[in-house]
Amino acid sequence: MTASNASAGEEPEHLTDPQHSPAQVDPLAVLRAPDDPPWDVYLTGTVFLDIIFTGLDSAPVRGTESWARGMGSSPGGVANMATALARLGLKTSLAAAFGDDHYGDYCWDVLAQGEGIDLSPSRTVPGWHSPVTVSMAYEGERTMVSHGHEPPPEEPAPDCPPRARAAVASLTPGKSAPWVAQAASEGTRIFADVGWDDTGAWDLAGLADLAHCEAFLPNAEEAKRYTGADCPRAAAHALTEFVPLAVVTLGAEGAYAVDRRTGEAAEVPAIAVEALDPTGAGDVFVAGFVTGTLAGWPLADRLAFAGLTAALSVQEFGGSLSAPGWSEVGAWWRRVQSVEGQDPAALRRYAFLEHLVPEEHLRPWPRRRAVPTIGFRRPA
Repeated sequence: MTASNASAGEEPEHLTDPQHSPAQVDPLAVLRAPDDPPWDVYLTGTVFLDIIFTGLDSAPVRGTESWARGMGSSPGGVANMATALARLGLKTSLAAAFGDDHYGDYCWDVLAQGEGIDLSPSRTVPGWHSPVTVSMAYEGERTMVSHGHEPPPEEPAPDCPPRARAAVASLTPGKSAPWVAQAASEGTRIFADVGWDDTGAWDLAGLADLAHCEAFLPNAEEAKRYTGADCPRAAAHALTEFVPLAVVTLGAEGAYAVDRRTGEAAEVPAIAVEALDPTGAGDVFVAGFVTGTLAGWPLADRLAFAGLTAALSVQEFGGSLSAPGWSEVGAWWRRVQSVEGQDPAALRRYAFLEHLVPEEHLRPWPRRRAVPTIGFRRPA
């Protein structure tokens, strides 16, 4: 099965109504009750300004100048996942430090006004400039260069995070974040990913906060290194000795998951796409999986939805503002059903979307996209 995005290459749209709520489908509507936590998902981390170059024929070569055929800029870092969650209809609260500069103002405005993300736990740090990442996409891969300084240690994560159904934590080898244990003790379901272990230890005991997590979502190489397994599927099973639910992304092969509590395992192949920019696709995958988990979907449906949202995201510039909403998901579902010769088994795999995106909810909505230049005036 393949995916295409009708909006690729179009001029970026701008938000015309700051009070407009982007999400058009509430995946948790039937589960909501008056005594629910105020937020569906809480997360914390660093917001970067991402500058993305695409259309490079090859990696930059020392001593030469390379020209990119495309460029975009958008909030990055933890903003990638926060935006993906919000666009899927989850009430999202973010604690982050923002730079005291135009970049920081831009990122704050996009997230708060454009995406409806709660930034009440976040802070603007006086005299601190926004971290910046330049991402260069070519041959389906990316190379990144970043610059920034650590914010003051008291910024921004509160010791007592707001009540939420779930939280997403990025685990750091050898370090623990007190808010993770605090949130878990309050009943928040913790989903965790992890970055590359620069120490080379690859010791699960060094991921102290994993003990508080419901789900762990590493990629195949990370899973194999942490478990010593030769196969990522075997690694997923080994990880369930440490966390109830292990989800291992397999790149072009899709994703594999094992739930220790039910004994269930599921594997879903990837959707073939022509990628413009892979920045943030992993964050979008996690957001899709969290959405399906909170909604109570079967494991295979959660994997399929996470893979679909990630596939749709790579067809736009930028990590955060490329994240799809329900209008894109619904448009894709309608489109693939009309493709001649489509694999019936593949269509059945995504049939659960039929009841999630009813026709009346598929109106396009104004949204921001990554733009080449920050500072354009909005249309009157």
